[in-house]
Amino acid sequence: MEIRGPVLLPAGREDIELHTVDGLTLVGELAVPKDAAPVATLVTLHPLPTAGGFMDSHILRKAASRLPALADLAVLRFNTRGTTSARGTSEGSFDGGRNEAFDVAAAMDFVRERGLPRPWLVGWSFGTELALKYGRDHDVEGIILLSPPLHRATEEDLAGWAGDLRPVIALIPEFDDYLRPDAAQERFAAIPHATLIPVEGGKHLWVGENQTRRVLTEIVAVVNPDALPLPVEWDGPLADPA
Repeated sequence: MEIRGPVLLPAGREDIELHTVDGLTLVGELAVPKDAAPVATLVTLHPLPTAGGFMDSHILRKAASRLPALADLAVLRFNTRGTTSARGTSEGSFDGGRNEAFDVAAAMDFVRERGLPRPWLVGWSFGTELALKYGRDHDVEGIILLSPPLHRATEEDLAGWAGDLRPVIALIPEFDDYLRPDAAQERFAAIPHATLIPVEGGKHLWVGENQTRRVLTEIVAVVNPDALPLPVEWDGPLADPA
């Protein structure tokens, strides 16, 4: 069958809780390859919760649904403080990207405690701001930015990565609502080693299967290129959605 939309491929899936240093419990899910050890870990940071972003935002949900089976990746998703999804509601309240620093730290604590390999931060929209602002504080291999708006990430946040040679990969949609490729070239000039990938026809929300496949392919190209090309058909059993 064709891999598209809500197809859920096999994985080991576990409801998890993260605990922040300021005393909050955040809800999330860890998905890992079913019959193999993961080769790398995606720590995902969702879009703006006040605009409907949460751990189930479709690119992150599809990454967790597909990439453990297709690319041997572990995928950690969680709701930042005050955010609700089918998994539940994380304690606390939205803080505009400030105290969410503790949420990122809690996720990285979990990764370290579980011994998950080669973590990468993968942020989408608001999540890219968190990755840029706080990613340098943690033991990550690099950051992958999907539709970075660069609203909350300051020039100082960007410049801080200039002296940090870990990879900074940004997917910039041609028709983004906030930051398009030409403007992105100017803003990201503060990070000389940043790799900007303009996506022809792309939009901020990456709607449609073609855009989903493009985003997941670019993520895997960075994190586990040996898994490319990603299959578009699946002949094995599907996971139980329950």
